[in-house]
Amino acid sequence: MATVIVPAHNEASVIEDCLNSIVNQSGIDHIIVPCNGCTDNTVEIVEDKFPHVVCLNIKKPSKTNALNVAEQKAQELGVTYPIFYIDADTQLSDNCIPLITQKMAAGDILLSAPTPIIDTRKSSWLVKTYYKVWTSLPYIKEGVIATCSFIVSEQGRLRFDKFANVIGDDGFIRCHFKNSEISNIKGAEIYITAPRDFYSLIKIKTRARLGNMELIAKKKCPVIEKKNYGSVMKKKLLSKDFIPTIIYIITASIIRLRASAQFKKIQSYQWEKDTSSR
Repeated sequence: MATVIVPAHNEASVIEDCLNSIVNQSGIDHIIVPCNGCTDNTVEIVEDKFPHVVCLNIKKPSKTNALNVAEQKAQELGVTYPIFYIDADTQLSDNCIPLITQKMAAGDILLSAPTPIIDTRKSSWLVKTYYKVWTSLPYIKEGVIATCSFIVSEQGRLRFDKFANVIGDDGFIRCHFKNSEISNIKGAEIYITAPRDFYSLIKIKTRARLGNMELIAKKKCPVIEKKNYGSVMKKKLLSKDFIPTIIYIITASIIRLRASAQFKKIQSYQWEKDTSSR
């Protein structure tokens, strides 16, 4: 049996679809939605349409604080494992939760995620091209958490006390596990709507990179494994994917420069959100 936590900040346009993909799946003991700092009607939607879901109306707009508050509530209710942390703007495939729960019961996987399915049908050509390369990288295929979700076993949850006050909650989790301890689960999928325009893509990818920079600066990464993907890019540059790879490299460079600039004034950072896909 599992516990599901869905943090939500002004997710009125997507929260219903997300919860509909979860509530009828088997093997769930508790579904907790910590709404944090919402100024729209996210709370009303959850309370009115999903009465069996535990809805928390938290005034402070902070995802990591919302996760910590939700975990406290889960402890009160009698938390069961694994714990699924699912972003409100995504949807799970049928039987995703029981399949992952079964796979993690073996004990070999401490941190997992569904296989990401990126919907780029409404995205611009540049965004589609970026994701064509991104989804083919070892970073994704190795099961690194880049899927707007993560699932932690009971043993894995012992790796950290609570969620640190950082930008990248998924990066924070990932930093506590070796590559050999994590995996995307085949047959379990999570559907993610890609940004429609290039600037929205830049914003969310900058936030992810900035989050990783913050984790390293604050020494919140107890496990750091070297990644060398240079040879992968070289092969792509010499293949038929030359143009998409060039676009990906240029985009990644823009993201890197933008994140470096934002890091210099991280204390005043304002959370950047993709609204184009909602």
